[in-house]
Amino acid sequence: MTSPLRVIFMGTAPLACASLRALAESPAFEVAAVVTQPDRPKGRDLKLQPSAVKELALALNRPVLQPERARQPEFIEQLRALRPDLIVVAAYGQILPQSLLDVPRLGCLNVHTSLLPKYRGAAPIQWAIANGDAETGVTIMKMDAGLDTGAIVATERTPIADADDAPTLHDRLAQLGAALLVKTVPDFAAGKITPQPQPAEGSSYARKIEKEDGRLDWSQPARVLWQRLRAFTPWPGAFTFLPAQPKPVLLKIRRAEPVQRDGGNPGEVLEAGADGIVVACGEGALRLLEVQREGGKRLAAREFLAGCPLAKSQRLG
Repeated sequence: MTSPLRVIFMGTAPLACASLRALAESPAFEVAAVVTQPDRPKGRDLKLQPSAVKELALALNRPVLQPERARQPEFIEQLRALRPDLIVVAAYGQILPQSLLDVPRLGCLNVHTSLLPKYRGAAPIQWAIANGDAETGVTIMKMDAGLDTGAIVATERTPIADADDAPTLHDRLAQLGAALLVKTVPDFAAGKITPQPQPAEGSSYARKIEKEDGRLDWSQPARVLWQRLRAFTPWPGAFTFLPAQPKPVLLKIRRAEPVQRDGGNPGEVLEAGADGIVVACGEGALRLLEVQREGGKRLAAREFLAGCPLAKSQRLG
C-alpha cells in the first residue's frame, strides 16, 4: 500500500473549505498543515475574526500557519521543514513567489473557478454570470509565478442556469473543484498526467468587484441588468436611486426578471402594481420583484409600493 501524499493546504475564503475537507477526509492524503491569512477585524466592533479555512482546519485538528506575507523567507523555510510532497492552493489571496512554489517535490496545484485561460484573477464566478456565459467550470492548474497562468492539469465544466446567482454557482464550483482535486492528484503524482500549457488565445482577466459595479445603467438591455443582479449578489448588490428631495434615495434591487416591453426612456417606470415595478431599459424592461430602500427592510414590490408609491413615468437612476 502506498503511503499518503504529504500535503500543505493554502486557502482563506469559504470557497476553499470544500477542497480542504475533501483532502482531509481522503486516505490518499496527509494534510500536514493549513496556511491561511491572518485573522482580520470585521463587523461593527472590528473584532478579529478567523478565516473560514482556519475555522475548518481547527475543527479538523490540523496545524494552522498564518503568515502576514507568504513570501517571507522565514515562512518559506518553515514550509520546507514540513517536507511536503505537494502544496494545494484554493482562494488563498496572495500571489506566491517562485521560491515557495519550488518547496514541494511535486510543485503547487491551484483550484481555480473558471475554465482557464478565461477569467484569470479575483472574481471569475461573478464575471461569468455578469457576462452571460452559458457555462463555466473549475481548473486544476500547476502554478507558476504568474497570475493564474500555469499549465492545466484537469478541468470540469458546469452550465450556468438562469436560476443561478453568485452564491449558488460558488457552492457548486467549490464542490466540483474539491471532487476534481482528489480524483486528479493521485494520477498527477504518479506521473500519469502531463500538464498542458494554457492556450494563448481566449485569455481574460476577472478583476475584483467594486461597489459601483452594482449600480444599474438603465440604458443597458434588461437581460444584461438581470445578469448583473445575479452576479453581484450578495455584494455589492444591484442598486439604483429613487427620485427624492433633498437628494435621491438608494434602492437595492433584490430580485427581478427581464420582460418584453417596448416604450419608455431608460429608467422610466412603466408600471407599478401588485405584479411588480416594470422599468424601461435600453432593450426590453426589468420587472422589480423585491426591493429594499436604504435603511429599510427587504420587501416584495407590492409591499414597498404601499409605503412608497411610484407613479408611471417617474425615472430611476
